[in-house]
Amino acid sequence: MKYFGTDGIRGHVNSKNINGDMFFKFGLAVGKYFTNLKKKKQIAIIAKDTRLSGYALEPALVSGLASSGMHVYTLGPLPTNGLAMLTKSMNANLGIMITASHNLFYDNGLKLFGPDGLKLSDKIQKKIENLIDRNVEKHFSKPKLLGRVKRLETGTNDYVKILKKKIPRNFKLRNMKIVLDCANGAGYKAAPKMIKSLGAKLIVIGGKPNGFNINKNCGSTFPNKLQKNVKKYKANLGISLDGDADRIIMCDEKGSIIDGDQIIAALAIQWKKKKILKGGVVGTLMTNYGLEKFFKKEKIKFIRANVGDRYVKEIMQKKKFNLGGEQSGHIILGKFATTGDGLLVALEVIQALNNKAKASNFFNVFEKTPQILKNIKIKDDNILKTKKVKNSIKVANRLIKGQGRILVRKSGTEPKIRIMSESNNITLLKKCIKIITKTIN
Repeated sequence: MKYFGTDGIRGHVNSKNINGDMFFKFGLAVGKYFTNLKKKKQIAIIAKDTRLSGYALEPALVSGLASSGMHVYTLGPLPTNGLAMLTKSMNANLGIMITASHNLFYDNGLKLFGPDGLKLSDKIQKKIENLIDRNVEKHFSKPKLLGRVKRLETGTNDYVKILKKKIPRNFKLRNMKIVLDCANGAGYKAAPKMIKSLGAKLIVIGGKPNGFNINKNCGSTFPNKLQKNVKKYKANLGISLDGDADRIIMCDEKGSIIDGDQIIAALAIQWKKKKILKGGVVGTLMTNYGLEKFFKKEKIKFIRANVGDRYVKEIMQKKKFNLGGEQSGHIILGKFATTGDGLLVALEVIQALNNKAKASNFFNVFEKTPQILKNIKIKDDNILKTKKVKNSIKVANRLIKGQGRILVRKSGTEPKIRIMSESNNITLLKKCIKIITKTIN
């Protein structure tokens, strides 16, 4: 698609797609699509993370939506799933999250949610793209039908109230010491508020956003800080969110990092024991092969989806599974949410620990196959289509055949090629990655 990637629209601020002019056009086109559905009320709600650029982009987006005839409520900083939940509870037609997720401050973008709290499908996104490229004057509403705009200050409290309804009333954390890294992002208000209300002794890091420090040396993509603080404060558990708080990476009491695959494995076993696991588990092409083998042994059905939590959710719906996610920490608890929610996953894990089990014992349920991930910055978006690169991938696949696997793909959110290789033969892994990397570079 022209504008949308695997998770909405994303790029450098004041670039060709991420600027005030384009956000006005996005708002106008999205608004036109939904007003064309001719429902009585046309309402959009907007939340954002803590990037400085949000102040420039949000007004342009609001102007486009109101110009199309949609009424708009702005919520300020709020986790992505908080927006999804409120889109549904407020009976809004549309929810828009202004965020670049785990990227640094100089990027921004959009994630779009429908009235059911689900991310918009490729089919709908394609229709919106077609509207973006048309004559904008055709999308304007009549002066009498312009939308109204209102700021709501209750977003964080409303989201926390919804979360509290999803956990037992008597659930308390008085005996737990937790380190929470908010990545200086969208969860910096809601996450501490929720966990403190349950009585935990809480050490917050990455909780002072200034517009520039989102995801900078903190959060789920930089868990070293979480490790150090868990050890320093002798905490029971560490929780690390990303910029829009839809990802989670955790840390046990020993300081070991727990990724999405390990969290999914532990929850799947817990849910199976409680007889609340429905169907099985959905992972992605990046899911560790060790997890796939573990589920086979435990007789839990496992399906791989394309990379992106939206694709995970689509298969979960189709197969009627209620647990799925990605190694990166996007985890969808289908029983409670329509998209990834780091805080919600943390609460489910803490309930499972029940103030008794050590996190290190709870999470160590399967043996991971050694995996190497490599990201290569690129200038040419079509580099994977070149003959030399195609041949290098074929050579690497021939070498590793029968001993592991290699996945090479273009990132849907950044100008990067992502290489994932896994095998018990580490020397072979490194050799295969070097072949492909050298050719791309």
